[in-house]
Amino acid sequence: MKKTFGWRRGACAAIGLAMGAALTMGAAVPAQAGKLTIAMTVWVGYGPMFLARDLGYFKEKGLDANLTIVSDSTLAMGAMAAGQIQGSAVTLDEILKYRSSEFCFKAVMALDDSHGADGMVAGKDITSIAQLKGKEIAMNEGSTSQFWFNYLLAKQGMTQSDFKVVNMTADDAAAAFIAGRIPAAVTWEPNLSFVKEHDKGKILINSAATPGVILDVLILRCDTIKNDPADVQALVDGIIKAVDYTKAHPKEAYADMAKSVGGYLSNPADFASAAGGVNFYDAALNKSYFGTSANPGAANGVIKLGLDIWGKLGKIKMPITYDTVIDPQFIDK
Repeated sequence: MKKTFGWRRGACAAIGLAMGAALTMGAAVPAQAGKLTIAMTVWVGYGPMFLARDLGYFKEKGLDANLTIVSDSTLAMGAMAAGQIQGSAVTLDEILKYRSSEFCFKAVMALDDSHGADGMVAGKDITSIAQLKGKEIAMNEGSTSQFWFNYLLAKQGMTQSDFKVVNMTADDAAAAFIAGRIPAAVTWEPNLSFVKEHDKGKILINSAATPGVILDVLILRCDTIKNDPADVQALVDGIIKAVDYTKAHPKEAYADMAKSVGGYLSNPADFASAAGGVNFYDAALNKSYFGTSANPGAANGVIKLGLDIWGKLGKIKMPITYDTVIDPQFIDK
């Protein structure tokens, strides 16, 4: 099976939690004007951030953006809570678990949504999730995989208690399924393609069937948004400009993003293939998806869904509304 590097958008990780806790013990480091540090895992949807940096789109607005790859989003959230970095790229559902009265941050733009890059694999004889009732299903608990799985169940009148969930990283879940040790797994690319291409089972359902549900957003600390709005605007504008460039020059864009994002996406052909499973969000999609505080868009539905799913699993720390986690001012231009 193809080796991947680290976990995308995950909550694995006793190691991640321990390191995140260690980070929060350090003194907060205020951001310098004109400089922002953003952390993210290896994921195709985060490519336009690197492209904007490489093409000088941030610099031309006076921003020095330091983009850093971490192995687990838990690490990025811990560093943000400690004030050591200003922002992170993460899924909209996942941020709901971290927002608290002590840790204030908001999403300032949407980056991409998963359009086939996440999915569930099962045996060829399985035609519905209901047929797996009572059986083991591997997934990364606490991650967007668990959120998406519960979303699928809710649509069919089932709950997670109808199954035996086995906690594994997305890569380990796929490996266990391919080895025949478990009848189904929730995972993501490139694992889905491996199962299909090597005839190891079938993709029972993927995120193309649930548009807008698995959505990556760019979040920033509330004090950064308040104190450095020009830097935040430069960051958002640069990323949107990079998305427009990608649509006009995909070959050149994918080559640059593959080199900069690295990991299992370091080959431009692999990056291009992975990009087929996401929708990069331009200005129009951002405005439509976020809406405004007075008239929220589809993001509000995902927030309510996430609160319901994570709330039932005991993961929510405080009452949350659209305005608690979304600041649309930077895309409402």
